[in-house]
Amino acid sequence: MIRVLIVDDQVIVCEGLKVVLDASPAIEVVGMAYDGAQALEKVQELQPDLVLMDLKMPVMNGIRATHALKEAHPHIAVLVLTTYNGDEWVLDAIRAGAAGYILKDASRAEIISAIEGTMAGRTYIDPAMADKLLAFVRGESRPSSNLAEELSKREMMVLQLLANGWTNAAIAERLHLAEGTVRNHVTTILAKLEVTDRAQATARAWRYGLVTPIVEKPS
Repeated sequence: MIRVLIVDDQVIVCEGLKVVLDASPAIEVVGMAYDGAQALEKVQELQPDLVLMDLKMPVMNGIRATHALKEAHPHIAVLVLTTYNGDEWVLDAIRAGAAGYILKDASRAEIISAIEGTMAGRTYIDPAMADKLLAFVRGESRPSSNLAEELSKREMMVLQLLANGWTNAAIAERLHLAEGTVRNHVTTILAKLEVTDRAQATARAWRYGLVTPIVEKPS
């Protein structure tokens, strides 16, 4: 029996997936979580075999949750399930440790097959995304300009903390800066990364290996 934890910020999606998975005699849904932070708590409590993980969620997105989950529980498989088919998210999910990637419009049989295949050690990439992923792999794996060189040492320090979920206030305290100075650094970082918000900056930072996970928690 494959013990599955469903993670999605939409309750109706979680309930619908539970109905789909309960139809399989090989799968048991052991719980549901509605954001990445709650998912980590549920994983610790329930110890599932596989986590069916959404990507775009409040509090903590699926990329960060997958990374943290795999650090703490490397034996637990993560299969990403999302409506978002952008290739940046595919790569981010795989970099974070996801074993596969399937879109939410997949059929019941495809979802069950993806779960069973993942637990059998196979990597599942939704066929609708395969061409995009291959095209990305065949192209440049890093941006044309070296972002690490474009960012100053201080901006890299701010980005490191930002990408690990720290607030401006916590970053200011950690780096002994005024909070307004941190806001200015964040604005500059967003411009240099060519993104419009912190979530996009975080995704791009992880995608290009600009940051690493940190154990220290903000005070």
